[in-house]
Amino acid sequence: MEPRVTDLPFKIAEQSIVIVKALPVLQCNQCGDTEMEDSVMAHVDELLARMDSSAELEAVRFAA
Repeated sequence: MEPRVTDLPFKIAEQSIVIVKALPVLQCNQCGDTEMEDSVMAHVDELLARMDSSAELEAVRFAA
C-alpha cells in the first residue's frame, strides 16, 4: 500500500453522488484497491453528512 491523493465518488442517496477531491488514500500498487485511514474516513463522513442529498452531483475538496 502506497500513499496517494485521488478523487473518489460516494453515493449518499438513491440519486445523489458526491465526489471528494484530493482525498488521501492508501492504494495497492498491484491491484489498485484503495483504503482510507480511520481519521480520513471520519472526516469524509463529516463532509458527506453536510451535503445536500437532493443534488444529483456535487464535488467537494477534502481538507484535513
